[in-house]
Amino acid sequence: MTSSHPASTPGSTPVSAPGSAPGSGTSSPPRAASVRRVVAASLVGTTVEWYDYFLYGSAAALVFGKVFFPESDPLTGTLLSFLTYAIGFAARPLGALVFGHFGDRIGRKKLLVVSLLMMGAATTLIGCVPGYDSIGVAAPVLLTTLRLIQGFALGGEWGGAVLLVSEHGDARRRGFWASWPQGGAPAGNLIAVGVLSLMTTVQSDAAFVAWGWRIPFLLSAVLVGVGLWVRLSVDESPVFQEALAKAERRKAARSEAEQPPILAVLRHHWRDILVAMGARIAENISYYVITTFVLAYCVEHLKIDKQTALNAVLIGSAVQFCLIPLFGALSDRVGRKPVYLVGAVGTGAWAWAFFALLDTRSFPALVLAVTVGLVFHSAMYAPQAAFFSELFATRMRYSGASIGAQFASVAAGAPAPLIAVALLQSYGDATPIALYVTLAAVVTVIALLFAVETRGRDLADVTADTAADTTTDATGPGDAPPETGERTTVSA
Repeated sequence: MTSSHPASTPGSTPVSAPGSAPGSGTSSPPRAASVRRVVAASLVGTTVEWYDYFLYGSAAALVFGKVFFPESDPLTGTLLSFLTYAIGFAARPLGALVFGHFGDRIGRKKLLVVSLLMMGAATTLIGCVPGYDSIGVAAPVLLTTLRLIQGFALGGEWGGAVLLVSEHGDARRRGFWASWPQGGAPAGNLIAVGVLSLMTTVQSDAAFVAWGWRIPFLLSAVLVGVGLWVRLSVDESPVFQEALAKAERRKAARSEAEQPPILAVLRHHWRDILVAMGARIAENISYYVITTFVLAYCVEHLKIDKQTALNAVLIGSAVQFCLIPLFGALSDRVGRKPVYLVGAVGTGAWAWAFFALLDTRSFPALVLAVTVGLVFHSAMYAPQAAFFSELFATRMRYSGASIGAQFASVAAGAPAPLIAVALLQSYGDATPIALYVTLAAVVTVIALLFAVETRGRDLADVTADTAADTTTDATGPGDAPPETGERTTVSA
């Protein structure tokens, strides 16, 4: 594949010339300071957005049943709270489609600013919604509406954040750099649970239910201001800018419109989307069981003090934040698939020990259960950003990565707490829940067995059918990729 070297613009990061060996050092490497600035901006932004999103999940487990569904028994109230929580996932695929389309058309940075503002506004307003006792059924309706806005915003956030970092860095260390935005999830959860833990420590249960839970939601307005200031300081992805320039030249030369990204990615990358969705199943389900359902399980089923349960999640999230870049770096050395597979297999096996440890009602056992569970989750989550980025061509990468990640979340993360609570109500113990997590791990392992190893790819060289064929470099009639019309040779 031949292509001219992308022109450097002030403040942008040079990228390897397409066609050169990834990470070979034959062209100017990305400036470390520029990459670090982009990583910091993405990490801060994703931390703020995940804070907003996880805050809702933790509050749903601890307080929303009492505030918005007070006429139900405690476990049913929690189930109804998790239903509003799950509804937010329904909007994530729509966010993925809309943000992915415009992110592939006009750039990653602009859409990330929009998603941050939407998420922050919705979260702040949740802190202002009156309870059921004040406005009746309108309370859960307003809560659900704002949750839908949260889901829509997050559906567009993830893909843009990880792509901005992936496309600024080089192939040799992409797994490491791209894993940092993934650290926004445990960091956001750490802050959300930490603030709730602080409120439950300094307040009585009555005060916390009456008004204390609202303070963490109102705090979102401050965090969004910080995130917005940092995010506006970075440049657009140089890989995207070069791909956009090529598309404009093709359009001018051929006098034809470019195919919409959503249609192009479904046509040329449908197998990669299925791989991404399958890889997401165990990662998504296990995370929400470990960090969200665990609060309801400990407090409502085991009658453990909510502070104890929150502290266990706090410790586990802190450990995970430190582990994610380490697993990302490991994927640069041994490959995305081996690291991901260790996480999936470990998650399926640990599910049984997880609930056995919780049932001891011992705080050290709770910490061990949550922390080890998040270690295995990190092995999947850390390489995921680079892995998904490397599957798709640049002008449909935002759409492909977002669709693969967010459509899977509807079947995985959205119903996970609901299914777990329903199984607990029906069977009275956690054995069916452990089986549920194990089956999710099996689905992810199968998906990974059909995936191609992507470590070392130059993102500028990934074309529409690069990842779709792992066995041959021959391109059949009519299969020429839309970016160049040529086939890229890729090492599996």
